[in-house]
Amino acid sequence: MSSDIYAKPDLSKKVRYSRKQDGAEWEQREVDIYESTDEMRDSYDHFQSQEGDALNKSEFNKLHFKHNKLNHSYNELQTEHQETKRLNSQLQEEVKKLKEKIEEKCPDRWMRFGSSCYFKSTESKTWSESRRACQDKGADLVMINSKEEQEFVSNFRGESWIGLRANQTSGGYKWEWVDGSALTETFLAERHGNPSYGYYGVCCDDDGRWRRSYYSESKTFICEK
Repeated sequence: MSSDIYAKPDLSKKVRYSRKQDGAEWEQREVDIYESTDEMRDSYDHFQSQEGDALNKSEFNKLHFKHNKLNHSYNELQTEHQETKRLNSQLQEEVKKLKEKIEEKCPDRWMRFGSSCYFKSTESKTWSESRRACQDKGADLVMINSKEEQEFVSNFRGESWIGLRANQTSGGYKWEWVDGSALTETFLAERHGNPSYGYYGVCCDDDGRWRRSYYSESKTFICEK
């Protein structure tokens, strides 16, 4: 027996083999092999390293996206927090001013209700003259915006001008207050609800309701500030 069979195998990088498939001619091919298990392991490690790099990059991109999203949410919360603090500070300042106004003593002959002071005249004037007299006192004719305020004003004796007037619009005449605001809470008496030229509001009749009266009539008036 030849001693060559005991020699160390000479492994080349390619091996030639033949096969016959589906009755075709024999086919010869060469395939790569490895000289040693170390070379095979190195090749596998290189493949694993490339796959690991791709996975690591993908995970990094995901984490980076989450970080940016969280950072954006944090900045939005910071902005909202600052805006909330500003609004809270503004509200506290308004409450403070309102409290000071409520606790502030009204001038002589003026009566307090809520945050306003009211003055009922003893002399009679036309509506325009009455408003001018109120403005000279740093006030204006009263604007009644609630049931409670209506009940308070109705305690004044006699009919008096209030800051309600019939104003002409494109759709006809409408009731409005002296500051231009629309009439929302109404206490107009029956048959006195329709506004027309030259009419202004008067408070109050025997039932505590508003009436309309022509501007040239002379009446007492009620101021508010």
